[in-house]
Amino acid sequence: MKRSDVLSIGQLSSRTGVAVSAIRYYETQSLIASVRNSGGQRRFLRADIRRLSFIMIAQQFGFSLERIADLLGKLPQGRTPNKADWSRISKIFKTELDERIATLSKLRDNLDGCIGCGCLSLEKCKLYNPDDRAGIKGKGPRYLMGDSPETTSGTEQK
Repeated sequence: MKRSDVLSIGQLSSRTGVAVSAIRYYETQSLIASVRNSGGQRRFLRADIRRLSFIMIAQQFGFSLERIADLLGKLPQGRTPNKADWSRISKIFKTELDERIATLSKLRDNLDGCIGCGCLSLEKCKLYNPDDRAGIKGKGPRYLMGDSPETTSGTEQK
């Protein structure tokens, strides 16, 4: 590995805007990996600039570090990820973002009406959620979480 292929933790921090302490934390969470030079100092591959950028973007979209680690685990560790590698991970990421966008759109469009919580506090709930059928699937706004009246009752609603 050439000296120009690696960055110190300070250089990586400077290039990405990620604090040194955060880089160390991401390393402990196996989101990135370093090698040690003869003096024991961390050295990171230039490819880690992209990995850290992906981490920052994914966190802004609300992805957990566990999910980010899972997605990054699909990238090769022994070499710099290429365009095909990033395309594969991007496809998964885009699908999950599309699902979140659909959920948020549904929330926005239904915010002034029943939000599918099963509270039975509105007359409308008697039509969409008789006898709190949404509650069978669990807590929270079941219809916004992807359940529908058809899936919560086991039979199609009229």
